[in-house]
Amino acid sequence: MTKKTVKTLDQASELIPIPSSSLHQRILAEIEDKILSGEWPPEYRIPFEHELKEHYQCSRMTVNKVLTQLAGAGLIQRRRKAGSFVTRPRLQSAVLEISEIKAEVAALGLSYRYDVIERHQRRPTASDRELLGPNADGPVLDLVCHHFGGTRPFCLEERLINSAAVPEVLHEKFKTVPPGSWLVSQVPWSTAEHRIRATQADERTAAILNIPVHSACLVIERRTFISGNPITFVRLTYPGNKHELVAHFEPASG
Repeated sequence: MTKKTVKTLDQASELIPIPSSSLHQRILAEIEDKILSGEWPPEYRIPFEHELKEHYQCSRMTVNKVLTQLAGAGLIQRRRKAGSFVTRPRLQSAVLEISEIKAEVAALGLSYRYDVIERHQRRPTASDRELLGPNADGPVLDLVCHHFGGTRPFCLEERLINSAAVPEVLHEKFKTVPPGSWLVSQVPWSTAEHRIRATQADERTAAILNIPVHSACLVIERRTFISGNPITFVRLTYPGNKHELVAHFEPASG
């Protein structure tokens, strides 16, 4: 395997040998991380192609491929003769649509992964019934999941599942499929309720999303039912500056 000697963007004087086969991924990951972390803010001009080519000691084709991929993901805007500039990556979701987090991440052109942080099975409490509804009469599964877009935290998921509606859930560990996707494949929902609000990140949320405490967050709370029986309640918390909700309307007839 051949190797190239590459300088990082942070330490131009430090030479780091990396396999040539991973050079494209390395450049992409470094630039993506600087954009999503806020180190390179919106309207920041990233280095020109020839500067990146010299910095990474790679071909111009490799640099162009990286910039094309970043532009396709909406992370940068390439302006003729002016260079490439950081945009503010914002995911648009339909207010009344139930979308999978994996699909939301894919829409940004980022790689996706998730971790199950907590998994508890218990009898429903009064608080659980307030969230799920009074008809939640089976054991509930309490889940906390951490979703990632690329290298950055994307969303905190806190979910209650009513096992009376989905008995199989008590044996599911969610090792390969996230809870939302698993539920869609297991049980059809007939009605849903959305609540959307803004909040500030407490210490726990800030640590999970890797944002400062008290940062603005967008929270989507959803309950789904089948024939009036609750299936799940989920609270999705997103960093507020990276998510927006969009609804399309038509004028009423008559």
